[in-house]
Amino acid sequence: MHELSIATAIVDRAAELARADGTDAVAAVTVRVGELSGVVPKALDFAFEVARDGTALAEARLVVEAVPARAWCEPCAAEFPVGMPPFFWCPGCDRPSTALRSGRELEISRIEPRA
Repeated sequence: MHELSIATAIVDRAAELARADGTDAVAAVTVRVGELSGVVPKALDFAFEVARDGTALAEARLVVEAVPARAWCEPCAAEFPVGMPPFFWCPGCDRPSTALRSGRELEISRIEPRA
């Protein structure tokens, strides 16, 4: 389960960012997870509970914001959902897209300090 190594990295980075902001206690970490990132949100949530134990994030909760996969069609000048499994053919003109606009994100977007 690679989510455990990802959760460990999230805990480490969130603790580092919290310290830089002058706090050592974190209430919540919000993470944006793209549909095509290869990360299973439920597995990440479970792994986060394991990884946070004994750290400044021991009582923190993980908030996962799902980011849908979307591609861009140049001929149509339109964005369209890719779905899962991914399908990169434009529904408007039936041509393949080579521009993925979103869906591969895996990033911390917010750290909420504990009061």
